[in-house]
Amino acid sequence: MIHVNRGTASLGVFSEQEIREGLSAGRFAPTDIGWREGMATWQPLSQFPEFGGTATPAVPPVQPGAAPTSTTVAARTGLPWEHRHERGFFNAFIETLSMVLIRPAEAFSVMKREGGLGEPLIYALIGGCVGGIVSFLFSLGFKSIGLFGDQNNSLAAMTGMGIGSVAMIILLPLFVVIGLFIGSGIVHLCLMIVGGANKPFETTFRVVAFSQGSASPLQIIPLCGGLISGVWALVCNCIGLARAHETDTGRAVLAVFLPLIVCCGGGVLIAFMFMGAWTASHH
Repeated sequence: MIHVNRGTASLGVFSEQEIREGLSAGRFAPTDIGWREGMATWQPLSQFPEFGGTATPAVPPVQPGAAPTSTTVAARTGLPWEHRHERGFFNAFIETLSMVLIRPAEAFSVMKREGGLGEPLIYALIGGCVGGIVSFLFSLGFKSIGLFGDQNNSLAAMTGMGIGSVAMIILLPLFVVIGLFIGSGIVHLCLMIVGGANKPFETTFRVVAFSQGSASPLQIIPLCGGLISGVWALVCNCIGLARAHETDTGRAVLAVFLPLIVCCGGGVLIAFMFMGAWTASHH
């Protein structure tokens, strides 16, 4: 697969055949630059040996600040998960997970912005349930050896957790779905507030779903897995929103952290109000 840019604008990731056909049809210009794994620098497509002899009509360059063209949309071939019927269920999940976690910018540059909520929802359910169950088992194991509590009462604690544990595991998929829709709605609203929502809610949902579904399995890391999972999910959300909505990274970061800022600010304000009321009542 070859990454293609026109100036500073990314046109997407394409196969050699797609680029060859695009050069012939005029979708790409010989001056468009490309890069693929193993190359030291970007090079014009005309310098690629496999494209050097392809005749192309002139294509005007993209002007700075110009609106994205349909080429950008066509360039989004989709994440491996969206091609799991050809790649296989397990392989597609692992490839998508590693791509989102290791190369999030590339992953969200090829992710389809539309195509329904079902595909990303299933992916997020699998990743969220795996991470949640493993995290719960770790917690149960640590309590059984008295790592985070009184070892003498560990057996009683485990016995008391029995019914609640079963209920938690059964209801975990429901919690994942509810949290996903609520979280995506809040993030999209914040993205609209900061002026970065250039695409519909479905695009935001897909970014959040693939981010959460990929980061949640990181909870298999003992002790600090939950923290790592949460932090990396935020990073993937910021990068994904910027790439998918074609907005600047600053707006995406602000949209992701705005709910936290509002909650913390509201908590501080309420604390000051209570302190003021308490002080006034004692005077």
